[in-house]
Amino acid sequence: MTLRVDWRASVALTGTVIKYLALTLLVPLVVAIIYQEEMLVFVATIALTVAIGHALEQFDPEPDLRPREAMLLVALSWFTVALIGAIPYVLAGYGTTSTLAHPVNALFESMSGFTTTGATVMGEISVEQHSHALMMWRQLTQWLGGMGIIVLMIAILPELAVNGSQLIRAEAPGPELQKLTPKIAETARILWLVYFGFTIVLIGLLYGLHLVGLAPNMDFYNAVAHGFTTLPTGGFSPEANSVAAFSAAVQWVIIPFMMVAGTNFALFWYVLRGEPRRFIQNTEFRAYAGAIAVMTALLGALLYSGAAPALGALGGTTEGASESALRHAAFQIVSLLNSTGYATSDFAQWDGTSQVVLLTAMFIGGSAGSTGGGIKIIRWLVVFKVARRELFTAAHPTAVKPIRLGGYVVDEDVIRAVLSFSLLYLLIFAAATVFIVIDSARIGYSLTPLEAISASIATIGNIGPGFGSLGPFGSYLEFPISSKLVMIFLMWIGRLEIIPALVLFTGAFWKR
Repeated sequence: MTLRVDWRASVALTGTVIKYLALTLLVPLVVAIIYQEEMLVFVATIALTVAIGHALEQFDPEPDLRPREAMLLVALSWFTVALIGAIPYVLAGYGTTSTLAHPVNALFESMSGFTTTGATVMGEISVEQHSHALMMWRQLTQWLGGMGIIVLMIAILPELAVNGSQLIRAEAPGPELQKLTPKIAETARILWLVYFGFTIVLIGLLYGLHLVGLAPNMDFYNAVAHGFTTLPTGGFSPEANSVAAFSAAVQWVIIPFMMVAGTNFALFWYVLRGEPRRFIQNTEFRAYAGAIAVMTALLGALLYSGAAPALGALGGTTEGASESALRHAAFQIVSLLNSTGYATSDFAQWDGTSQVVLLTAMFIGGSAGSTGGGIKIIRWLVVFKVARRELFTAAHPTAVKPIRLGGYVVDEDVIRAVLSFSLLYLLIFAAATVFIVIDSARIGYSLTPLEAISASIATIGNIGPGFGSLGPFGSYLEFPISSKLVMIFLMWIGRLEIIPALVLFTGAFWKR
């Protein structure tokens, strides 16, 4: 069989991406120097990364990137980067009792980081059990994966900018690409600059709270660590209790930045250009903000009425209960709706009604063009409008009723792609849930139906925490190796929006 895909070109450019990844490893190396920790882990990883990247580049010294090669490059890059990212975990855990010494556990943690999932297999998550440098690498992987590794490469590498539109289309979350400028490389730079700017502002605000005494344990290290994982909707924290380890002031500051992270970043560019009306008029943003408001009000009412006794003081007349109920409700809804995965309370201990509200939020997702995971708001809008059209045409068979969003007619090809994605997403989610239940039972690991459902949706939706033992302060450590491998696969295809990854497993992609 003659291959239609020049895989050597894709492998060579994957090598280039990996080689540049070595530069990012300088960040944890500097942290290791500051805290006088083991530097050899990151020196060795940098050397290995450069060597592997250089070796892969030799497959094709002058790669020609066409549409299929671009799709293969994106899929290969994301998986290979996760493999490289696991090296520091394995090296740091070698010869110790660390759970990350096992290669599958290390790959799980790395894939969860780069795909901004936030699920963890760490038994104990804090700088007391792991070095500051290793924990900062864990945080940094999410920041790199948030806006997209390939988008970053397009912004700085001219050889990738030639086919940048195809690369971003395969990597960026959402059903469509929105070019902000005629040159795609310039668009990539704008997106990364907006992303970087919000990160710096959040770090400054968090550390500012520490300086004025409103957040005693939010030192500069923690401010940077949480800045790195809020904007990418990642959810990793160097603290075992996530954001619950910090004051209410910290939690209120993080909430709007999580909302920002789930918003289409292109809208902020329009605001900077003096076009704020495009922000307010955006149909998807209005639906996103509306979903947050309605679900926050519902969950807040449940918490205030005492339906979630795990929160203790939220019992109606208790002083401060209304603020606490609103804060916990707003934080958890925003965090799970756009797939951040932070937590201010162990919602795995809440009552069933409150957990159902949170589970519903997990299925919604952020906006297209954001760093949020899930199905995405815009796809749900299209699905609902298609359903309404079908009901209308059932009563009026001869009617022609186009689907409109924001005053524009949605192309039927886009509608078909949205419906195909949604169906595949739900089918894979259901199949993975069944597999996880059967595989866990095989080794005697007991899972409730809600835990199994949440494990599946949390990994394919890049959300992170689930319910029960998989709650925000829990871990995926006890799952069998085979289930972890499946969840690694789910995180990978979930970040790439399923189809650009699954198409590689079809004969039609490779044949002439």
